[in-house]
Amino acid sequence: MRVQSSTDRHQERSVREPSSVDTEVIIVGAGPTGLMLAAELGLAGVRPLILEKYPQPRTTQKAQGLGGQILRLLHYRGLLERIEAAVTAPEPPQRYPFGGVHVDLIGMVDPPLRGLPLPQTRLEELLAERVDELGADIRRGHEVVGVSQDDTSVTAEVSGPDGPYRITARYLVGCDGGRSPIREMAGIAFTGTTYPEVNRLCQVTVPDSVTRLDNGDIEVPGIGRISTGFTRTERGAFGFGSPTPDMLMFSTTEDESTDIADDEPMTPAEFQDSVRRVLGTEIPLGETLRLARFTFKDRHAETYRAGRILVAGDAAHLLPATGSGLNTGLLDAVNLAWKLAADVHGWAPAGLVDSYHEERHYAGDRALRQTRAQVALRRGLDPAADALREVVQELLGDEQSARRVAGFIAGTDVRYDLPNPNRHPSTGTFAPDLALRTGDGATTVADLLHTARPVLLDLADRPELREVAREWADRIDIHTATTDDRPADALLIRPDAHIAWAATVGEPADSAVAGLRAALSGWFGAPDRIPVLAADQGSEGR
Repeated sequence: MRVQSSTDRHQERSVREPSSVDTEVIIVGAGPTGLMLAAELGLAGVRPLILEKYPQPRTTQKAQGLGGQILRLLHYRGLLERIEAAVTAPEPPQRYPFGGVHVDLIGMVDPPLRGLPLPQTRLEELLAERVDELGADIRRGHEVVGVSQDDTSVTAEVSGPDGPYRITARYLVGCDGGRSPIREMAGIAFTGTTYPEVNRLCQVTVPDSVTRLDNGDIEVPGIGRISTGFTRTERGAFGFGSPTPDMLMFSTTEDESTDIADDEPMTPAEFQDSVRRVLGTEIPLGETLRLARFTFKDRHAETYRAGRILVAGDAAHLLPATGSGLNTGLLDAVNLAWKLAADVHGWAPAGLVDSYHEERHYAGDRALRQTRAQVALRRGLDPAADALREVVQELLGDEQSARRVAGFIAGTDVRYDLPNPNRHPSTGTFAPDLALRTGDGATTVADLLHTARPVLLDLADRPELREVAREWADRIDIHTATTDDRPADALLIRPDAHIAWAATVGEPADSAVAGLRAALSGWFGAPDRIPVLAADQGSEGR
């Protein structure tokens, strides 16, 4: 059957778009990355179609937390409060695992890394609600079994509940996981290492037979004291932690060559068998709250784009440590969405969609670097490896070192290599959430980015810069404000909250105007109109 167009705008823009497309963007996979991409496209005025092969949302317990730079981005979209309201477990102490050691941020002012105890299933529910609010179409039970493309469109062969059909779009994005069929069909190489390692996790209530000690350790009959942290034996590693007073978390790590699917359910008996192999004994378990099994793969897509097919999230990268994959994938979606939308709307400059690969492949490389370092730290079992972990743990006792590594984990250290003629240190970085004073009252950078539109933020009352920006007024918002200790005279902020250009404090008008015009053209295409001079206002919106 032939699927009807998701919007009537194709008819109106037939000169600028292929006449045969049924929808603008197809997203394959309704996991967190696919849903985030759909939400961001919706904000940018594009209604995507999501195709998900499973008929119902998955209930397998995967990620149990959300953290890193994506929390700042969600705040900039006005969604963080909704996420926080869904968290029912106490927020754990700011102490994060790093390859068998810990990064301790407890007591720090403005820590560079924060985590929320939110199960992935609940995150997907919240993102699906957001996608529904923005009008995207999610079709569950529809599996993409083939793709083909030409210079103007991509066609998906779909197996749906009512039989096979075809659907054509401007772009197709594979957000379909580490075993991505879309990546394979697109011919994108996915090289790397699969570690012969299986990790099992068991979260339980405290059984009556276990005694909790004041320092967080526990006393177990027949075993003795089990200390917080990791116990290594010749057969693997056993981990223990207590995130809340009424909860215990145990883990095992064993070298196994069998390829085990992470989404296959694990039983308490399987976990106890693993504990017996590692420790030589069993441990008492209370009521089971969570069981999970996961393996570690170190893989990176050679390219994130093959023509009109792109990949994001786990389909683009698999990281060999917990705590970074979800953050990295969601940020892929945010980077990609506004660029696809620009192309759909017809104003994208040359190379804009290609910059998705350039920027996010770089970010993926950095995420792989820190997770590979964790592999080297955690897998060694000899005295030399123990000494390495002890030295690294000692170094992480210094706040500067802890901040550096925490920023690495969070992805807050990513700075894109963007054109920067005046070498402003902010260019390419994530925009700080400045407190702003405008003619309309107090606001923040985060408030200005709720709509995911580009922003020119004039912090020094530079009317010549606002005049230039008005030529792009159909695409960007212009705001005049003041702030304490301004980092620049003006900031051009992309929809993904990264700074595309910044005017140095006191920069001469000639160079500032030329720099801004080049940045506007380079990121947001040719101007749409000649500016109409108007009285300057404290804040100029759409």
